[in-house]
Amino acid sequence: MAAATCTSVRFLLSVSLTLTLLRFGASNSEGDALYTLKRSLSDPDNVLQSWDPTLVSPCTWFHVTCNQDNRVTRVDLGNSNLSGHLVPELGKLEHLQYLELYKNNIQGTIPPELGNLKSLVSLDLYNNNISGTIPSSLGKLKNLVFLRLNDNQLTGPIPKDLAAVSSLKVVDVSNNDLCGTIPTSGPFEHIPLNNFENNPRLEGPELLGLVSYDTNCS
Repeated sequence: MAAATCTSVRFLLSVSLTLTLLRFGASNSEGDALYTLKRSLSDPDNVLQSWDPTLVSPCTWFHVTCNQDNRVTRVDLGNSNLSGHLVPELGKLEHLQYLELYKNNIQGTIPPELGNLKSLVSLDLYNNNISGTIPSSLGKLKNLVFLRLNDNQLTGPIPKDLAAVSSLKVVDVSNNDLCGTIPTSGPFEHIPLNNFENNPRLEGPELLGLVSYDTNCS
């Protein structure tokens, strides 16, 4: 009986240790992704000073929030005087719910890998200098509620894939250089037209069969 008890205790300890190592491994992987972001950014105000890659977990870093399993759920870097560009490694933060990088001077494009953030609720990249197109991969974000990309330099059409994201409540792409037409199906039925304004090449709501989806885009 004693031998069986010892075996059970050893098994439970082994399982506990394995789960702990997996948890720390996940934290390290997420820390690596965030540190890659830090390296791609200029940070004159030392907002990211606490982002130390030698620490076991990024959960102790300022502007990073984790859940009880030490998985990153929030990155809050809005209005932080950051410049540089986003990195595809952000797509590895699979438990991330809030990516807040608004009111900075971030340039470059939106990585398509952000479409891997299956838990994402809010993507706030407004008031930056982001260029390129809105990735169609964002249509995979089935929990997304807030998509604010206004006041950038985005081009191309609004991806049709976003019309399939039924959770979307707020979409703002105003003050860019988008082209084509404004989707009218799914969540776009309830988005105010002023959230699309000041895109000179963007036509009004999509008129099926009358106006090409990508009109003015060539």
